[in-house]
Amino acid sequence: MNKDERRIVDGLTRRGFVGATWSAVLSALTAGAPRTLWPQEKPKTKADTLIVLWMAGGMAQTETFDPKAYTPFEAGLESRRVLSTFPSIDSKVDNIKLSKGLEGIASIMDRCTLVRTYQAGDLGFILHSRHQYHWHTGYAPPLSVAAPHIGSVIAKTLGSRNPDVPAFIDIGQNLDIGAESDAVKAFHTAGFLGTEYGPFLVADPKEAAATVRPAAHITPSRFERRQQQYQKLLAANPVLRDGSDYQQQSLMKSVDNAYRLMTSPAAKAFDITLEPRASFEKYNTGRFGLGCLLARRLTEAGARFIEITTEYIPFRHWDTHENGHTRAKDMKQEVDGPIRQLVLDLEERGLLDRTLIVLASEFGRDMMVEGKANLQVKDQVKQPDVMTEMKHYGMHRHFTDAGSVLLIGGGMKKGFLYGTTADERPCKVMDHPVPIENLHATIFHAMGIPPDLAYEVEKRPFHVTKDGKGKPVMELFA
Repeated sequence: MNKDERRIVDGLTRRGFVGATWSAVLSALTAGAPRTLWPQEKPKTKADTLIVLWMAGGMAQTETFDPKAYTPFEAGLESRRVLSTFPSIDSKVDNIKLSKGLEGIASIMDRCTLVRTYQAGDLGFILHSRHQYHWHTGYAPPLSVAAPHIGSVIAKTLGSRNPDVPAFIDIGQNLDIGAESDAVKAFHTAGFLGTEYGPFLVADPKEAAATVRPAAHITPSRFERRQQQYQKLLAANPVLRDGSDYQQQSLMKSVDNAYRLMTSPAAKAFDITLEPRASFEKYNTGRFGLGCLLARRLTEAGARFIEITTEYIPFRHWDTHENGHTRAKDMKQEVDGPIRQLVLDLEERGLLDRTLIVLASEFGRDMMVEGKANLQVKDQVKQPDVMTEMKHYGMHRHFTDAGSVLLIGGGMKKGFLYGTTADERPCKVMDHPVPIENLHATIFHAMGIPPDLAYEVEKRPFHVTKDGKGKPVMELFA
C-alpha cells in the first residue's frame, strides 16, 4: 500500500467517515437552489422507470453469475483450490451459465444482458458503507458537499411519472443497524438537491400500506389539523430556520407530497394484501421477494425510481465472512423466484421495455484476495490454509477487481454476455472492464440523462458521474 492509500485508510475509519459525511449532510441545509447545467447533447430516453435490485453486502460473483470450477467441500481441503462452491447450470442462452440455485433467473436469461466485468472503486481500506455510498452517489466519501443518491438525481432531473406517487422509493433497508447505521443513512438522502427528492422509505413491504394512511382512529379533519401543525413546527425548527430558503421549501414540499399520497387512490399500490393470493405467493420468499412485488405494483402506479435491497446488515445476508456457501444458498432461494416473476410480470403488462432493471452489489468476493491482485489491502478475515469446518467454505473476502451486474429491459440487449474474467485465481477482468462511473453513465443514458449533466452547487459544477467523465457502454444497448 502506497503513502496516499495509507493516508486514506488512516483518515477513513468508520467514525471518521460518518463524521465527515454527516457534516456534509448538515451543510446541505444551507445550500441554495442547485442550477441544472445541461450539456448540448442529450441521449434519447429508453426507459421511464429504473428498478435497482441491490444485493447488499457484497454478492460473490463466482457463486452466482460468473461460476468457475466447482470443488465440493471435504475436511482437509486446501482453501486456495476453491473457486466456486456450487456447480454451474445452463441458462436459456447457450453461452451463459449461472450458479446452481439461480434456475429461475437462468430461465429468463434470454431477456437479460449480463456484465461480468464490473469494477468497484479503489477506495483503500474496504468498508461496505463507503463502497455502498460510492455506488449510490458515484462519489467516494468524504466530500465537502452532500452527494445525492442516484435515485434523487433521477427524481430531480426527470420528475414524477405520477404526481401522487413518490418519484424515489427505497424498499427493504432498516436504517437502525448498529455501528454502521449512520453511514448507511448518509447515502439514503437527496443531499444538496433537497428533501423533496429524497427516498420514501419502506423498511418492510408488509407494512407498506400502513406508511401511506393515517391511523384508523384519526379522522380526516384531525389529520388535516395535524398536517398544518406539523408544518408550523418545521418552520420553527432552528436548524431549518438557519437553512436556505430553497432547502426549507424543499422540506415543506416533501411534507405536502406525503400528504397528497396519503389522500390519493394511488396509495392502494402500497397495499400488497390486495394482490391475488396466487400472485402474492410467487413473490413470498421473504422481505426481498415481497419488495419485488411492491416494486411491480409501484411501477404500474407510476414510480420513477425504486430500489429493493436484500438489506445490508454487517455479517449477514450477502456479507459472507463465514458460512459463505450456506448463506449464498439461502440468499439465492430468497431472490431467484421473485426476480424471475418481476421480469415476467412487467413483460406481461407491457412495461418491461420501458423499465430498466439493474441487479448489482458493491463489489464481488474471493476466498483469498482482499481488494485486487495488484492492489491488495489489509485482510479483514482470516481464511485458514486448510478447511476443517463447513463455515470455511465460501467466498469470504472483498474482491473489487470483478463483479457481476444484470441489466434487463430499458433498451438493453437480450440474451447478451459482456466481458470475461479469468478462470483461475485471481479471477480478474480479462477484457471489456466496466468501472463504476461507466456503469452509472450507462444507467443514466438509458434514462435519457447525459453523464456530464451537472448541478451547480456552491458555485461549482457537481456532475452526475464523477467529474462528468463516465462513458456509457453502448455495446449493451439493443
